[in-house]
Amino acid sequence: MHKIDADACEFCGACKSACPVEAISNPEGKNYYEISDACIDCGACESECGFGAILS
Repeated sequence: MHKIDADACEFCGACKSACPVEAISNPEGKNYYEISDACIDCGACESECGFGAILS
């Protein structure tokens, strides 16, 4: 499952928009995203992130 580096995440939403299973959301009150257990490890989020914040 992929993870998001909170320090590198720019909270742009590209990864969230690319996720086909809606596994990406932001924790309440935080300016970054997290990937839930619903992740199917397809890599769509990783290819869309321009900041290198998605970790395999």
